[in-house]
This record gives sequence, C-alpha cells and structure tokens, in this order.
Amino acid sequence: MAVQERQVAFDREDQLKQIQSGLMQGEELFCVYDATGTGTGFVALTDHRVILQNKSFVGNKIAMVSLPYSRIVEVGLLSNKSWMGNFFSTSEVYVRTSGGDLHQMAFRGVDKAKYAHDLILHYLTK
Repeated sequence: MAVQERQVAFDREDQLKQIQSGLMQGEELFCVYDATGTGTGFVALTDHRVILQNKSFVGNKIAMVSLPYSRIVEVGLLSNKSWMGNFFSTSEVYVRTSGGDLHQMAFRGVDKAKYAHDLILHYLTK
C-alpha cells in the first residue's frame, strides 16, 4: 500500500520553497501563508514550530524567527467588537512566548487565521 503525501497549503511558491529548504529532518510542514501588516512577510506552521519571516529590521535585513510550540504559552484570535455587541470575523492571530514576547500575524483570509490558530492550539494542548 502506497503512502499518500499530504499537500501543503501555501499562498506563494517562493515562500514555500524558502521554508522547505530550512526544515529540520523529519519536520512536517502544514502551511505557508503570506502575511499582511508591518514586519511579517509570511508565516509557516510545522509540527514543531511557528516560523515567521520578520522584515522589520534596520538596513533591509530579514530574519526567520522560529517559535517552538514548547515556548508558546498563549494563542488567540484578535477581533473588533461591533457597536451591536457582535464580533466581526478576524484574520489576525497572536502568540505569546514564555519570555513574554508577543507576535501578531495578520493573514489574508479568515479561514487561514482560524486554521493557524487551531493548529497552534492543538500543539499547545498536546
């Protein structure tokens, strides 16, 4: 019986290839999503960590930041409260690390943000 390879969800092929070239042996990649907002270029989720491309360094430098699930202590969906008391859908997720650092990720779509949130939460509660 052949093992079927799972498809990786991604927005841009160049981002996917960049992440694939830096994975640890045996690490499973789930998605690479283009991010919006200041600083973050894209977000990747694996079975070991959250990877952020951070473009906010001086001198046009770019950092790849790895946040192992073991160092993440909180994950949340950000939303705006309407004047009617209902919550709008959101496309932003945040994670807080054990060191107190807060990382916000704005996704291109509510479904992508929800998937990222739920996957991170799965590994935090595992």
